[in-house]
Amino acid sequence: MDKIRVGLCGLGTVGTGVVKVLADHQARIRHKLGCDIEIVKVLVNDINKPRDIIINKDWLTVDAAELVSNEDIDVIVEVMGGIEGTNKLLEEALRNRKHIVTANKDLMAVYGQKLLKLAKENHCDILYDASIAGGIPIVRTLVDGLASDHIEKVMGIVNGTTNYIMTKMTDEGLDFDSVLGEAQALGFAEADPSSDVDGLDAARKMALLANLAFKMELNLDDVKVKGIRQVSQDDINFAKSLGYTIKLIGIASMHNYKAEVTVEPTLLPMDHPLALVKNEFNAVYVHGEAVGETMFYGPGAGSLPTATAVVSDLMEVVRNIRLGISGNAYIDPQFKRQLKANHEKFSRHFIRLDVDDQAGAFQEITNVFTEQKVSFAKILQLPGQIEGRAEIVMITHSISQEQLLNSLQALGQLAVVERLISHYRVDGEE
Repeated sequence: MDKIRVGLCGLGTVGTGVVKVLADHQARIRHKLGCDIEIVKVLVNDINKPRDIIINKDWLTVDAAELVSNEDIDVIVEVMGGIEGTNKLLEEALRNRKHIVTANKDLMAVYGQKLLKLAKENHCDILYDASIAGGIPIVRTLVDGLASDHIEKVMGIVNGTTNYIMTKMTDEGLDFDSVLGEAQALGFAEADPSSDVDGLDAARKMALLANLAFKMELNLDDVKVKGIRQVSQDDINFAKSLGYTIKLIGIASMHNYKAEVTVEPTLLPMDHPLALVKNEFNAVYVHGEAVGETMFYGPGAGSLPTATAVVSDLMEVVRNIRLGISGNAYIDPQFKRQLKANHEKFSRHFIRLDVDDQAGAFQEITNVFTEQKVSFAKILQLPGQIEGRAEIVMITHSISQEQLLNSLQALGQLAVVERLISHYRVDGEE
């Protein structure tokens, strides 16, 4: 086979990048694979739309059947997004024995396991490295590079929009709304930023990473999600004064074959590698039993970084076709789905309270934590913004989620506690 023919679904930012990478690196790709990769059809919404790239008009079509039912096409590259309609398109393509490369984390988080099983049944490959962290080859690292290790924890910054916002808020003292507007103007954030700032985009990626790392079938609903809308400048400044910075962090951990996956604003020590990741960049930190700690850093989005990951997956598909080993990558989960209960989830926490500044108030608060056997690494008490009130900021030692929830519930019943201002996870320290 001297040529592999591709049907490309989508010609937006990433699709345009895929066309460019294939054209610019044609000789290198041929040298590595021993054959050419040729785009023969491109599915678009509007054939006559002006584009930023010169492209053969004969490639363009609005009819998906010209790709998924075309006997001359070997591989479908899907970079158009969407979930339900895209899932049906890819299912049909797999039944027609076409291999799939996708950058669609939304689709893979919802239907990934079903698509992978369908691909195996039809002796096809489905690769999705570009769906999680753009140009960072984290999927291939977990599947191949660390395949022999027992992965205990994966944590990282997997959403560039929120990292850009948190960087600007931290470094320049700007408020959330103004930074979000700037990010939208620069194209880092969508007109509707909910998926990013409310943590759903990161949650989808962490569900996929947890599946791969722990060899366990976890669902999006298994991910605890908390976004960054409520993070204030006061929170950031208090964190700084205690030696931390706040990032939206995805964390997946497994102990005793029970998993926990969260996405939430998290305090990290200022010298932690993830704390130093700025702006729209992504980084994933992997802890394996044998390898120890490794970190993967790079652009998490963008036309060419993501397109490079897509084309790398495409080249892997081509290698498998030429070796006659397609459809063998998917393996049923090794471990049954088990989630940690609240008494098995341990971490440190930042707690910030608005309290009455009166004799005995601090003792009442301390009694609550003493009853729950919660101890503290750091405590600050400062005058509040309202006369007669004070703010108490605490960093706990490692406690269970059960201890935390019981403590917060009891605090809410104290007359001296006006409100719980904020609480966040603390990670990156033993």
